[in-house]
Formats: sequence, C-alpha cells, structure tokens
Amino acid sequence: HVIVLKRSMSPGYAGIQNPLFFHDKNRMLFGDAKDSLTKVVSELKNL
Repeated sequence: HVIVLKRSMSPGYAGIQNPLFFHDKNRMLFGDAKDSLTKVVSELKNL
C-alpha cells in the first residue's frame, strides 16, 4: 500500500497523468506534505 502526498491531481509540468495515482493500493493525501504528515503522526501517536 502507498500513500502519495500531493497538492492536487494536476498532471504537472509534463502534462502527463501518473497511472500509479489510480492504482487500487494507492491512496492520495492532498495538501502541504509537511502539514499533512504532522497531522498523520499526531493521530498515530494518539492510537
């Protein structure tokens, strides 16, 4: 399983969609990577 941190689904400079983003075992976490990971780590510590 993979979690991809990205600001949006925009294809970026090359204009090519990454097919891995649509894979069944992939999850997208949108937003600023540092802020998002800080929140994830905080939630995991509360488990």
